[in-house]
Amino acid sequence: MTAALAAAHNGLSAVVLEKAPTYGGSTARSGGGVWVPNNRVILRSGVPDTPEAASAYLDHIVGDVVPAELRKTVLDHGPEMLDFVVANTPLEFTWVKGYSDYYPEAPGGMPCGRSIEPKPMPASLIGSHLDTLNRPYLASPMDVAVTQADYRWLNLVRRHPRGVLRALRVGGRGFLARVRNRRQLAMGQALAGGMRAGLAKAGVPVWLETALVDLETQGDRVTGVRVTRDGKEFVVSARYGVLLASGGFERNEELRKKYQREPIGTQWTVGAHENTGDGIEAGLRLGAAVDLMDDAWWGPSIVLSGGPYFCLAERTLPGCIMVNAEGKRFVNEAAPYVDAVHAMYGEGDGPAKNFPTWLIADQRYRNRYMFAGLYPGQPFPGRWYKAGAVVKASTLPELATQIDVSPEGLTETVEKFNGFAKSGKDEDFRRGESAYDKYYGDPRNRPNPCLAPLQVAPFYAVRIVPGDLGTKGGLRTDTAARVLREDGSVIEGLYAAGNASAAVMGRTYAGPGATIGPAMTFGYLAALNMAALAKGSKQ
Repeated sequence: MTAALAAAHNGLSAVVLEKAPTYGGSTARSGGGVWVPNNRVILRSGVPDTPEAASAYLDHIVGDVVPAELRKTVLDHGPEMLDFVVANTPLEFTWVKGYSDYYPEAPGGMPCGRSIEPKPMPASLIGSHLDTLNRPYLASPMDVAVTQADYRWLNLVRRHPRGVLRALRVGGRGFLARVRNRRQLAMGQALAGGMRAGLAKAGVPVWLETALVDLETQGDRVTGVRVTRDGKEFVVSARYGVLLASGGFERNEELRKKYQREPIGTQWTVGAHENTGDGIEAGLRLGAAVDLMDDAWWGPSIVLSGGPYFCLAERTLPGCIMVNAEGKRFVNEAAPYVDAVHAMYGEGDGPAKNFPTWLIADQRYRNRYMFAGLYPGQPFPGRWYKAGAVVKASTLPELATQIDVSPEGLTETVEKFNGFAKSGKDEDFRRGESAYDKYYGDPRNRPNPCLAPLQVAPFYAVRIVPGDLGTKGGLRTDTAARVLREDGSVIEGLYAAGNASAAVMGRTYAGPGATIGPAMTFGYLAALNMAALAKGSKQ
């Protein structure tokens, strides 16, 4: 949508072809964060960002996994892209204060955070297109608009005055919206909906239920796409280029088995259901190069009866640990979610080293904090026990036996961890030391906001799987988002952005919204490149 909007505002005719009966894809299902260093929103809010700091940060965390010119492109053009979006859509953004970069202690990292999110937006601004907006993967009660900033404090509603105040604020926002009959959208719903409103104003059509069959070529150049729509197959010609922004291959069992380590499958992702790698496969048929196909935007997830739940605060809050079959911890539970799953798989090839994985917690933890949408103290639903997602026992050895984990190992681990909680220092994995850890921690828990002993029976084990927001691997591209062959040559007329392209973040994750920010940036640059071609052809 960013590319189509930029194309239209640069004098080109554009159409968005969407396979699904809804628009917005994984973005509409997400938190809607946008990570773009040095953007106008954060600078006006007082974030002390600089191009040099952002460059040092990406250089450090991404390294040579991704060409330096691609990292530089995101930093150079991201703010420009964001200004364009704000100027041409009803979207307004706000800084997510304190939501730190995922590696804030790295050179150039920002403990205060660089991420922004859409301000809650009246659904009426989208008009008739609201009905076809893809739903979030986890809806808020009564469709109340909940922002990323809200989510942090709502988890602490029983623990912190700000949690209570935030709950009242969110409730009041929802009450006013209902009284005024003005539903509001937030997070990914606002971002996708706002972009769709911008397209409508610019006169750019969006064809839903229009699936890619293949790319059309003339010689070595891509000249259009063959699609199916309303039961008919036909070609949509493209004079200056085709942008593949069709998401990853998280819902393609065959590709996941081919490229990724076991255990793997399509059942643990929260990515859009239509993301089956169509664009990536079409590029491969033309000889495109791919990178990072073995990786994903991982996140420890719980397999619930209604689908996977992507864990954020749950594994950070004090009073829980994650263990393997030996009953041993193997990672800082509060680590960035990509890193947590990398630790679940472990180094090398072959099956995951720390799977099965269990999150172990006690009753005090459950009494204090929200958990996967449940209120503090609310019992786990019976269907979760029936599905094997949760196991309960009165003692740790009994719990370990039920989940086929070493009783001795689990008991020793908890005793050791309880000592860390008492001292406030995790001597094994340093949990609670990073500003990122602290963001989802409990500031009233002393001496460490992420550490509390597991002592109050009953005890719970929650099964954790290597879930994801989508796959990371895709078509290799250059600084104009043009798709490349293995020899580095350009496939003329073919562009890729988002999860259809190999991630500019490499094997890491810079901060909240580091999927969406670069995706929008490269979509924008693809359109500018096509517009430059059009201008050149007319001279």
